[in-house]
Amino acid sequence: MIRWEAATLADVVRYASGRPVRIAIKKIAPVKAIRKAAVSKSAAKSPRKKAAPPPEPAAPNPTWLTCVRAAEDKKALNIRVLDLRPVTTFADFFVICSGTNPRQNQAIADEVLGTMKARGERANSLEGYDNGEWILIDFGDMVVHVFDTKSRAYYDLDRLWRDAPEVAIPAA
Repeated sequence: MIRWEAATLADVVRYASGRPVRIAIKKIAPVKAIRKAAVSKSAAKSPRKKAAPPPEPAAPNPTWLTCVRAAEDKKALNIRVLDLRPVTTFADFFVICSGTNPRQNQAIADEVLGTMKARGERANSLEGYDNGEWILIDFGDMVVHVFDTKSRAYYDLDRLWRDAPEVAIPAA
């Protein structure tokens, strides 16, 4: 019994798609002969080493730590992270920081927004950006507050949320 096959896989694909194509046909050996040849070729090759499994990806930084690092890049002062999970349900974390003037506060907010966007998370809401005294960035499970020094002392969120435990910020 003689078997026939297309010369290349591309010829088979073109033929199966219904387009008129000249297909080159060649005569092939019986299946038993092909299997014997494959076994002898694989035996002649040196044994292949198994590739090492890819390393486990490192756990990404928590979102609050990403925001803290972005604020630190823009020289934010008095950065505190409050864990609100035991106290309330509307957010998991508050990141509270200060800048020295409205321009710096806007730069801190821009850096936080850009870093979180690069991470694939967008802010649900941004308030107070134009004024720059108290900028609030809501990411759903986390809220970032950027104050100037006078506004931070006046509103005193640290005292208002004193029942929430403070999260230790690891060194960079």
